Amino acid sequence: MPLIRGMARTAVVAGTATAVSNRVSRRQTQRWADQEQYTPAYMAAEPPPSQYAAPAPAPEAAGPDPIEQLKQLGELHQQGILTDEEFAAQKAKILGQ
Repeated sequence: MPLIRGMARTAVVAGTATAVSNRVSRRQTQRWADQEQYTPAYMAAEPPPSQYAAPAPAPEAAGPDPIEQLKQLGELHQQGILTDEEFAAQKAKILGQ
């Protein structure tokens, strides 16, 4: 019986570690994508192309919809990707404050 208990404990620990690792990886990837999207003006110089970076989306003629941006920002905040301070700063930027 101790052998089965030890195997079960190992399986639970390994499964938890994998889930946490995957979540951290997804969260970091999302933060990198958000960081590229919300780059301050003084850092707007184009970095050298990376083989891992996704191609930049084509600019829209009328500009991005502020309501849609606020919805996306709210979702990122709810998911815990953005801190309260980051959320407030990006919200102010979108609203032009």
